[in-house]
Amino acid sequence: MASEKFTVQRGTATLAGERWAGDGQPVVLLHAGVADRRSWHAVAEALQPAKGVVAYDMRGYGETSGATYGFTHLDDLNAVLDQVATGPVWLVGSSMGGEIAIDAALASPERVAGLVLLAPSVSGAPEPSVFDADTDRLVRMWEAAQTSGEVDELNRVEMWLWLDGPSSAEGRVAGPARDLALAMNAIALKNELPEESGKSGLTAWSRLEEITVPVTVACGNLDMPFIVARSKELADWLPQSRFEMLEGMAHLPYLEQPAVVAELINSSIR
Repeated sequence: MASEKFTVQRGTATLAGERWAGDGQPVVLLHAGVADRRSWHAVAEALQPAKGVVAYDMRGYGETSGATYGFTHLDDLNAVLDQVATGPVWLVGSSMGGEIAIDAALASPERVAGLVLLAPSVSGAPEPSVFDADTDRLVRMWEAAQTSGEVDELNRVEMWLWLDGPSSAEGRVAGPARDLALAMNAIALKNELPEESGKSGLTAWSRLEEITVPVTVACGNLDMPFIVARSKELADWLPQSRFEMLEGMAHLPYLEQPAVVAELINSSIR
């Protein structure tokens, strides 16, 4: 089914979105910090026609334009929900998008029917003091590229880390999926969004017991080990949650096997 584009005006920013028609409240897909809404296209198509689906580009990503300071992603999400939904929605969040989904469930619980979280970041979660050897090697390569200002090299290393997984050979995920991942991340790198830009200021990690909606937490077994461990711990702390390991996939599983991720979402929503 064809999608319909829409925009949401937020001050000087114009949020670019897309929706696929369906029955009931839409499932809202929130992308990772190395992607944009295009990363969800195959999943959105696989969810049709049973559910309406919405995806949009956050500030600094994809086709969204405007100021990338003095805002929060959470406020932007609420503005999108004001336009596309009339009741509680399911939020599906990947990585950074997962953090925003969790924050939304805490800040506006009446707007959230449930969550599907793919290797989510969590506001207030402790950062690892040391990495495993494979991740550490790629982090050092990333730091070298950052210091030298080589944007193409940054993109290459980031896709090895996030798309292939740190313990996998570079290029494990090839073809159109890799081309799209590199193209999406190139926009994010060009826009140079500060790491703390758009943060909600919440510390969700210490408030997880307040989230009482049903939650599915999933993670690829080829993702960074500390993210796998954090995802399992998150599921343990959430009152109504289940954990799913996505075998043979890394941090962006919907680019690798969108049908598997769509089925995960379908099985979670009730």
